Amino acid sequence: MGYRVVVAGATGNVGREMLNILAEREFPIDELAVVASSRSTGDIVDFGETGKQFKVQNIEHFDPTGWDMALFAIGSDATKVHAPRFAAAGCVVIDNSSLYRMDPDVPLIVPEVNPDAIDGYKAKNIIANPNCSTAQMVVALKPLHDAATVKRVVVATYQSVSGAGKAGMDELFEQSRNIFVGDSAEAKKFTKQIAFNVIPHIDSFLDDGSTKEEWKMVVETKKILDPKVKVIATCVRVPVFVGHSEAVHVELENELSAEDAQKILREAPGIMLVDKREDGGYVTPVECVGDYATFVSRVRDDSTVENGLAFWCVSDNLRKGAALNAVQIAELLGRRHLKKA
Repeated sequence: MGYRVVVAGATGNVGREMLNILAEREFPIDELAVVASSRSTGDIVDFGETGKQFKVQNIEHFDPTGWDMALFAIGSDATKVHAPRFAAAGCVVIDNSSLYRMDPDVPLIVPEVNPDAIDGYKAKNIIANPNCSTAQMVVALKPLHDAATVKRVVVATYQSVSGAGKAGMDELFEQSRNIFVGDSAEAKKFTKQIAFNVIPHIDSFLDDGSTKEEWKMVVETKKILDPKVKVIATCVRVPVFVGHSEAVHVELENELSAEDAQKILREAPGIMLVDKREDGGYVTPVECVGDYATFVSRVRDDSTVENGLAFWCVSDNLRKGAALNAVQIAELLGRRHLKKA
């Protein structure tokens, strides 16, 4: 037997990817409903490459009673309205927004890192999906933490425009085209021109000078991996359509050579180590698109600190950073708590 599953926000980038991944991974579904806001009601969406299509229903009018789980990709404002409603009806919400991530009664899950934490979902019947940049980093940090205990992380991100939704992707395309033909490249979605440029600013600024995106990486890493880990992040938007990259520097409690780190990462779940010290012997965002893995390259010793390592980390942000992780949470939830006879 399968589950009765709802995908909320089914017409957006992440919602569509959720449908693709549910189909690809042959998630056990007895009944599927796709819902979104009123402006998308009646639209038709594909269920991956199965050939099945579904008509989008209005989330405002949808009754979640009797449904097992709902994968939410509708943003914090709509989630604030509908997640409690779904949860109260007995439908477990797996939420991709930032709304519940730091709620102490809501588990924040990356299945390769902290699967046991999902057992706390019953407090609110809601499970949070982490920020895209956090998700791929903690997958890479977890095996190193288990082997030698991570003390401190310094990370610079190179985040694709798809992290800002369809409007971000459209802006990069339009600006690039306009520049080639000599037209103006007006910034609308982003604070400055994104085409042929980088912007060291994602989300709003906080009082200490960091951005909310950087704050998310700090607090979410602590919640998922270990509250003792110190993290500082600089988050940068780059002119890449899909795929987040990160340059990560790690200070460890115990000695771990780059060679040993490579061996550990090579065997770690969710990681693909591609680390040849030659031209092209590493992974870039273009190559990670459509893949499930978090790719790690450029593993090397960091001699500026005791027990230091540095590495390069790349992942499809619409997959591991959002939709794939949500589906993996659904799989974990099913295995541990919603078993069907």
